[in-house]
Parts: sequence; structure tokens; C-alpha cells
Amino acid sequence: MIAIIDYEAGNLTSVKRALDSLGIDCVVTPDPAVIARAQRIIFPGVGHASAAMAALSRRGLDTPLREAVARGTPVLGICLGTQIILSRSQEGETECLGLIPGMVKKFMFDDPAFKIPHMGWNAVGFVRPHPVFAGLEPGTEFYFVHSYYPCPDNEEAVVGTCEYGIRFTAAIGCGSLVATQFHPEKSGRPGLRILENFSRWDGRW
Repeated sequence: MIAIIDYEAGNLTSVKRALDSLGIDCVVTPDPAVIARAQRIIFPGVGHASAAMAALSRRGLDTPLREAVARGTPVLGICLGTQIILSRSQEGETECLGLIPGMVKKFMFDDPAFKIPHMGWNAVGFVRPHPVFAGLEPGTEFYFVHSYYPCPDNEEAVVGTCEYGIRFTAAIGCGSLVATQFHPEKSGRPGLRILENFSRWDGRW
């Protein structure tokens, strides 16, 4: 069973709907005990980093999430759930979970052609193989909606990148933790492929 963490951030319904369409057993839950027992965890979200961190703490969800990663449970972060696995975010100068060392930075463009937020379909280049992204064609496009982007300290954690004014990290992999700045649940067949791969992944890489 996959537990989708409910920490008052948006986009939970679309993640569950995508998994349901694949016939994958899942539950949306704010219960730390359910998350602790889950075979896999999805950490989605749309919103503000500081509000998300406050909700995680208030609901007691930060500890089971950290413990799941420590014991090798497969965890998938999506969008905001990708950003707050890092150490710190410029959004509200927020201290984040620190599961992967790094900073979340805000897009800053002088060129008015690059709108903020970055919204729409963009190609992701996968720079190293990972089981969760297996079977995707080079240059596959995914759906993005974000004003901030993750910057892991360790380049080895960068699995995929995207070009939007700058080249930024679009996919992260570290141990049993994998994360996407884009939304696989809104990215058609390639996104469903990622969710299906994740549902079968044992956390080893």
C-alpha cells in the first residue's frame, strides 16, 4: 500500500486519482501510524514551504517521514514535497526537513520572456539512470508549476534537469528517496509510467 501524506498541502486528489487509474492500492492519510506502516510513501504538495513545514510538525508527520527514509522505505516527493526534503528554502527563509543537503532557490529572471511561476510542459533530460524513470524516451516533457527550484549540494543526487532560463534540477535520487519538481500525476502517460515504476520499486538504486 502507498500512503499519500496529507499535510494540508494541495494536489492530493489528483495524485490519488492517477494511482487509482493504474489500479495501485493507495490511501490519503494524515495519520503518522499509517505512514509508518506503509510499504511506500508519496510526499506531494502545492503551497508555501513555511506553511507546509508548520503543518508537518503540527500533525507529527516529520518524524515518521524521516524514519521511513532512514530505514529504506521508498519515498516519492512531488513539487513542494521535493523542495522541502532539502535543508532550507528561500521561500519564507524556511528550515526544511534536511533529508538531502541543499537549498531551494527562487527563479530570478531579467528577461521578461521567462515568466514566474514556471508553468507548463518542458522537456526533462535524465542525466543518470534510475529505476523510477526507466522506460522514458529522451526529451520527454512533463508538467511544471513552480516559482522555486531545488539545488542539491551533491551533484550525484541530480537525476534529471530542465531548461527554463537556467538549467535546474528537475529530478532527485538518493537512496530510497526520489523526487520530481514536475507533476507526474498531471503529465499524461509518461507521468503514469513514473508512478507505476515507483509502485514496483524496492528502494534500491
